[in-house]
Amino acid sequence: MTGKQQLFTDRTMVISGGSRGIGLAIALAAARQGANVVVLAKTAEPHPRLPGTVHTAVAELEAAGGKAVAVVGDVRNEDDVRRAVETGVDRFGGVDFCINNASAITTAPTAELTAKRFDLMQEVNIRGTFLLTRACLPHLRRAPNPHVLTVSPPLNLSPRWLGAHPAYTQSKYGMTLLSLGWAAEFAADKIGVNCLWPQTYIATSAVANMPDGQKLLASARDPRIMGDAAAEILSRPAEHTTGNCYVDARVLIDSGVAELSGYGGGDRPIPDMFLD
Repeated sequence: MTGKQQLFTDRTMVISGGSRGIGLAIALAAARQGANVVVLAKTAEPHPRLPGTVHTAVAELEAAGGKAVAVVGDVRNEDDVRRAVETGVDRFGGVDFCINNASAITTAPTAELTAKRFDLMQEVNIRGTFLLTRACLPHLRRAPNPHVLTVSPPLNLSPRWLGAHPAYTQSKYGMTLLSLGWAAEFAADKIGVNCLWPQTYIATSAVANMPDGQKLLASARDPRIMGDAAAEILSRPAEHTTGNCYVDARVLIDSGVAELSGYGGGDRPIPDMFLD
């Protein structure tokens, strides 16, 4: 058993929005090292435009070598979130990693953005991150190497990003601000709290469903890069790995990965939002 496998074997991850895309990639990276995974997601039945369900995700995670359980629920709902965390504790004995992945996105201009879509982004992105982290907290305080990892960007106050889609930007930056605040608040508990963001577009259903989505996918990296970067962060000592806004490619390069071409994206993958 490798050193990293020892860090993940019998450790339990609770992840929001883990039925596909980046969330599933993060869960798979941990499951391959023997982790237990609680997948909290809404998709119980196949969606015509979105691949996978919470149940197919569990099947993939177990095939990859981990143990997994599905919790059908909404990260905005306090009872659903509590149920997901309690499932992890009851089934696997605790919670070691809290992954805030679930997110809603609408990049419409302010004049065209409905109040309903505005509220959805704030509730999924900010409220959901708060609810899941708070529910995991008592168990993280008892874990040997506890981490909270949030899929949100570095804070960039350039007018380019502040003016592009303010409501979405505010919701994602809210996730980051919560995480940076928690890094300070939970420092005495030795809980590592960090953010992770992709350097480039990632080949997910969100990209595929954009205009020219198939063309964009050719210049987007595989979600595995986010999974591998997340696993690298979670394997580090939590006490000394906190308060950072990481970018996936830089995490892997700093860990000794010399070549990223295996993740796809072609010679010039498309840079993601919020990164200059």
